[in-house]
Order: sequence, then structure tokens, then C-alpha cells
Amino acid sequence: MAAAVSRGGALLALIAVRAAAQGPPAGSEWRAYGNDPGGSRFSPLARISVANVQQLRLAWVARTGDFMTDRGRFEATPLLVDGVLYVSTPLGSVVALDPATGAERWKYEGTVRFGYDDYGDFANRGVAAWRDGRGSGACAGRIFVATVAARLTALDARTGRPCESFGEHGHVDLTRGLRHQPEYHWEYGVTSPPLVVGDLVLVGSAVPDNHRVDAPEGVIRAFDVRSGAVRWRFDPIPRQPHDTGYETWIGPTAHNTGAANAWSIFSADPARDLVFIPVGSASPDFYGGERRGDNHFANSVVALRASTGRFVWAFQVVHHDLWDYDVPAQPVLFALRRGSDSIPAVAVATKMGHLFILDRRSGVPLFPVEERPVPTSDVPGEVASPTQPFPPSAFRLVPESLAAGDAFAVTDSMRAACRARIAALRYEGVFTPPSRRGTIIWPGNLGGMNWSGVSVDERRGIVIAPTNRLAMVVTLIPRDSLHAAHMAHPDLEFGRQAGTPYGMSRDHLGICTPPPWGTLTALDLSAGTVKWQVPLGAMPQLAQVPQSAAWGSFNLGGALLTASGLVFIAGTFDQHLRAFDVETGRELWSAALPAAGHALPMTYVAEGRQYVVVAAGGHDRLHTTMGDYVLAFTLAGPGAPVPDTTPGPLGGDYSGEMHIGDARFAMGLALRAAGDSFTASVSIDSVQIIGPVSARRSGRGVTVGFPLAYPAKRGCTATLTMTLQLWNGGRLLEGGGTFDGTCAERGHQDAAFVFRRRGRG
Repeated sequence: MAAAVSRGGALLALIAVRAAAQGPPAGSEWRAYGNDPGGSRFSPLARISVANVQQLRLAWVARTGDFMTDRGRFEATPLLVDGVLYVSTPLGSVVALDPATGAERWKYEGTVRFGYDDYGDFANRGVAAWRDGRGSGACAGRIFVATVAARLTALDARTGRPCESFGEHGHVDLTRGLRHQPEYHWEYGVTSPPLVVGDLVLVGSAVPDNHRVDAPEGVIRAFDVRSGAVRWRFDPIPRQPHDTGYETWIGPTAHNTGAANAWSIFSADPARDLVFIPVGSASPDFYGGERRGDNHFANSVVALRASTGRFVWAFQVVHHDLWDYDVPAQPVLFALRRGSDSIPAVAVATKMGHLFILDRRSGVPLFPVEERPVPTSDVPGEVASPTQPFPPSAFRLVPESLAAGDAFAVTDSMRAACRARIAALRYEGVFTPPSRRGTIIWPGNLGGMNWSGVSVDERRGIVIAPTNRLAMVVTLIPRDSLHAAHMAHPDLEFGRQAGTPYGMSRDHLGICTPPPWGTLTALDLSAGTVKWQVPLGAMPQLAQVPQSAAWGSFNLGGALLTASGLVFIAGTFDQHLRAFDVETGRELWSAALPAAGHALPMTYVAEGRQYVVVAAGGHDRLHTTMGDYVLAFTLAGPGAPVPDTTPGPLGGDYSGEMHIGDARFAMGLALRAAGDSFTASVSIDSVQIIGPVSARRSGRGVTVGFPLAYPAKRGCTATLTMTLQLWNGGRLLEGGGTFDGTCAERGHQDAAFVFRRRGRG
């Protein structure tokens, strides 16, 4: 009998091994940023449907431990690969979670140096995964993360340890080999996930556009996934006379221009050995007198041979960009059905709200594109392109006209001020060049689809596009007046644009811009028409104003589509995850989030249940609520997990950090139960505790306060108060607090605190 059990156990083990080798059921995981290599953001899962989505409930919450109160953008979309959920943070950390419970399996602590306030885009949108078909040892599965600190890291998918065989002990310094080296730490970095194609891992870069003409170049590089060696590189700016497009850069220094970088998400068609690169603007954004001509292949989607980096084709969405109109979104690959034909297509979303549909084999438009005359520049030395490409009207998803009479505000006096401001500025359409007078850029560099991109349901022939409408104001400033302008308007964004005659300032029109400020649009590809368009979200600041629910919200994140006909999207200022009916645009369900969810949601099946997961971390520049949350939702019912709200034992010893302003301090915390309350002791690197430490229970957590002195800032004192809660099964003690006194900037600062319990994994 024992032998029979043993044979049965061996048989079950063999079945389990074979099942693991075969992988999970098709569609049950989420293995790339947009689910598939082509970035459709579509899932074939249908357990959560139009009929039952109202039963969706929060299943679990995890926190990454990389909480910051005033900087960073947790924009990551987790991946589910081989039964593990992987998510990255702005600090370059990667956390592996159990997909059914949210329990932490491991965490790799990121190497991004904290303490800088000038990471232009302090973001991370996710990781990439690769599995070696040759073996099963250490690092046979790899997770790749690229960071704002310009580092590409390969981690063992099972343990989170860096793969020693990759680069230098698991890391590649992406600043090496650049034509134009960064002048400061954030002049070159990465904010979007790498792309894995075969045995190559591809990365682009994020480059500040308005610092100088010769900014770091936007080279795309492919690295060997095993060794980290460079296999190929492609520079979107032609540098040599024999390079394709060389003649479209005119001027003595034009071919030394920087940027034209690809900061957004790449896509791949492995069967055709193609990758699709969304390329941004050349530097600087708003004056192109040093780079006359159309400037190929800036502001283009570029198709390259994946295995070699060889140029195949390009389609330019803006000629000679003067508006910061990068190609901001992942090119989305899909099959366009026309009668009995199925055409391999790519959708290219833009900041202008223009959507171009191209044959991905050739770059030829599948819907008409017309070159239309656009306004000329009135700035000496500038030569704007006389025409720009326009898709059909249904594929232009945001308004393209704005007059003083269109000004919006919530009171008559504010509306009059808005009208006067608009009337004083130059605006003659979507491609009105920047000017010394001040030019309205509408829908603006945050407008259109931006990096939220579009999502495609091939079977239904529907494209879903979240859009923004936020008018910006750009003014060119003669160089000898730039400092005075900055002193006079310190609240505006300024750029030196070194190497040109002009600096620049940028502002926005805010709610002078007519609503809706954010929409969700469905485009019927068969009919070539808008199927529906609805306001997306709301602005909490205007909640008391009648009709404000119809005005929508500025948004960043993207939409998840499912085979059951659902659209899931977060990204709005009112901090909700929503579900819409893909056929009608009707909102079916929503759930409040603890922080703004500026990220693309994803979905998967674990232990027989479908989950929808979104990161909620806020946005420093949009001033939405910050956090480090990963939230999973599933249908209510027997066996459905629910978040653990039971107060856990707080007593114990913890080590962690305080994040305040641009400083990061190591801390120790010991809590001991004392009746219904606690006693506490605290240590902080470089800080003296100068009085008693108080501790009291606060709901599921504890509030700790004490006075301190900071010798490095002679003579200053402050009172620190922190309110902390247990998370992640009692492993993490995390929360926010205040720092008040002469040590604090302007007497008060907010702070973030993250502690891990000592002696627990």
C-alpha cells in the first residue's frame, strides 16, 4: 500500500512538472506591459463580466515600501509571469508578490539615489521578463528593470538577486558610450519598461528636452539578455551623410542635435522580426532654428529589424516639432479587418489627439492622411514646417480650436479674466508655433492620449482612447532677459535651451481650458467613426460646483480591455478605478483608491479566480495623493479573499527610513506594549533626540512623536510626529507624518516613514 502511495505521489509530481513545463492556461497571465508584445492591453479573460462586475470587491492590498510624500510617480503595471506578480517602483526596486494573496516573496532594493529634487520624470512604468529555454538554474528566468538613474539591471526571477553574468555584477550603466554625456545626474535615464525580444533586451531613454541643443542623444540599444553586451544600436538622428534622412537636418550643428529619444513603451512583432519605437522630439522643444528641416526621425514611429536594429520604415507624426509633441505612447499592434481581409496594423497615438493607423509591414497609412497648411513662425531664425499630417476627423479625438469666447471658469469674473488672457496670446490652430508674445499650445504637451496610449479589441474592431485637454502657454524669451523673467515669475517652468538665442517659459491655462478636461473615447474601426465618448472621472476641487461631474478629469494611466466587454481604467484626479461597458460607454462600477492610480491596470487568473490589479502611487507634479499601493480586486463570493483589517501586534523592533524633502535618514524604532498603549524608543542617523518619545495607539496603528535637534543645521530644532500602520502581513510599518520647527523648510514639511520588522522575512 505504501508503495502504491509512493508511485501515486511520483505520478502526481510528474504531472505537476509537466503542467509547469506547459505553462499556465492561455491568457491567464500578463507577461508584458500591454499583455502581449504588441501592447493591445486586451485580455481574453471573461470571468468578470458586464453582468457581474458590480460584485467586484477589494481582495488584497500590498505596499512596496518605497513610499515618498512629495516626489515620484508609481506608474508601474505589474507582470504576472510563471505564477509570480512582479512590480517596480520609481526608486528602481522590484517586488515579487503572490498573485492570490499579495504576500511578498522577495524584494530587490533599488539603487536610485534619493535626495535629488530634479529627476525630471521620477517615474517607473514596469519591468520586462525573459526565460532561458536552455536551462533551469540560477537566473534561468530574469526580470529586467531600467531606472531614472540610467541603470539596466537583470534579476533572478526566483530570488530577486542580481544576475552576476549580466553586465557588471547584474547591472549595465546606460550612460556609457553616449555621444553626448549627461551634464548632471538626471539628464539621462529610463522611465518605461525594457522590451524583451528573443534573447535581446531593448531600452530607450528619457532626456530633458529644454536644457541644451546638444542634449544626450536618444539612441536605442539592444543588449544580450545573458551577458549584457551591446548587440546593436540605432540613433533616430542621422549623423552621417549616407544615413537615411540626413538631408532633413539643416544647419551647421543640426546633425549634432540631441534627444529625439524614445522614453515611452516599445512594441514587438516577433514573427516579423520587427520592433516599433515611439520617438520623441529633438532638443530643444520650442526653438528649431539650429535644426531646420523636417528632422527625420524625431517625432516618428520607427520600425526596426529586431535582431539587427536595421531601419525598416518610419512615419513622422509632426514635422520639425516646436511643441513638445513626442510620440508619447506605445505603438499598438493589431489585425485590422476589412471584409475578409486581415491587415497587420499599428495604431500610433499622439499628444495632439491624432490617431494614425498604419500597415505595420510598410508604414503606409490604412486611413487617409492629409498634409495641411499650418501657421508660420514669427520668430527670427525659425522656419516652421509649412504643412503637418492630419488623419480623418473621426481620428482626431480632441478639439483643435480655441478662442477667447471659448474660455471657461466657474464664475463670471474668472471667465472674463480667462477670456482676456486667451485673447492676449497667439493661437491659430493646433500647430501654432511658439512666439515671444506667448503661444497657446492646445491640446498641450500633456494632452491627447499621452503615454496612456490606446487599447484595441480586435474582435469588436474597437479602439479605446483616454484623452486629456489642457491648454499650455509657451513663451520664447531672449537669452539676456531669461534670468529677469525667471525672477519675476518663479512659479513658472523655465528652460535654458542653451545653444539657441532663446530660453522658454511654460505655463498652463488650467480651468480656463473648456471642459471636458478628460474623456474616454471608443472608435469604431469598421465604420471609421466615434462609437461613443464620455467624460472620464472628475476634479475633486470642483465637486461642489453644479454639473462638474460632466467635466471629466485630467488623467494618465491607460485602459485595460477584457473579452467580456469591459474597460477598466484609473488615472483620474478623483482616485477611482472604474469599469465601463465597451459597447456603450456606460460606467458600470467604480472603487475608491487610497492614492491616485496613474497606471495601466492589468488582469490575470490565480487559483481559479480572475483579479484586476492596479498600482496607486500618485503623481508629484499633478499633486495627486501619493502612495505605494498595489491593489487587487476580484468577485465577491465563497472563497474570495478579503483584505486583513485585524489589528496586528505592533510591538517589536524595526529598522527603516525617513524620507523628508530631498533627504533620507536611516531610523530605528522599538515599540513595547504598555497596557492599552506603547512605549517607544527611536534612533535617527545624524539626528539627536532631545526629549521624551510619546507613543499611542491610533486605530490599527501607532502615532509616535518627539523633539529633535539636527547638528548639521546648527541650532535648529523640530518636533517630529509619525502615524504608522502595519502592512504586508505585519512585516511593514509605514505611514506619513509632519516635521515642524526651525529645522523644517518654512517651518513645516511632510515626511514619509517606512520600517521593516527585524527578524522576519
